[in-house]
Amino acid sequence: MMLFPKNLKHNKSNILETQLHNSYLFKALDAYPYSLEETVENLNYALSYDEDNVQGLYLLGLLFAEQLFEYENAKGCFEEVLALDINFIRVYPDYAYCLILNEDFEEAEKLLKYALTIKATDKAVLTVLQAHLFECQAKLKKALKTLKRSKKLGRNSNFICFINTEIKRVKDKIPKAKKKKKAKKSKKRKKKRKK
Repeated sequence: MMLFPKNLKHNKSNILETQLHNSYLFKALDAYPYSLEETVENLNYALSYDEDNVQGLYLLGLLFAEQLFEYENAKGCFEEVLALDINFIRVYPDYAYCLILNEDFEEAEKLLKYALTIKATDKAVLTVLQAHLFECQAKLKKALKTLKRSKKLGRNSNFICFINTEIKRVKDKIPKAKKKKKAKKSKKRKKKRKK
């Protein structure tokens, strides 16, 4: 089985090195997140063959963000991925979420705004992250509006069910000022009637 087209100008050692690198990278991707030891071992081998591999750097960023909670290191990996390949669409949701968790709200907002303009990005997931960002900034009405937009972008019933739950949760957080005012007015009316 040939992994490269015949017209590629690779010598045999480059092809074997690339295949070995890919082998380690595939093993690392396959092991994540279930076997972290195996993931790290194979990722180290893969990155030693090609330290600028976007898949490897992306996985390293995930390890830092999701497993070690080292958001600054994760940000560095994700930034490097985008510097190497700005169209590597898998990085945008994870990078945005990392920025939100690290409370880099302005950066997250800019990244999400840009990511929504890129062809083939998952717009529904990115708008959910936007809503999460607004919620973290206590902009609950804006978060609710964004969740409703995300619901329109959703493509399966599980996602829409999740969004409905999120909408209800955010609605519950919005202060019920109007209801309180109405309750106060009705209490005043009752008091007047008693007099």
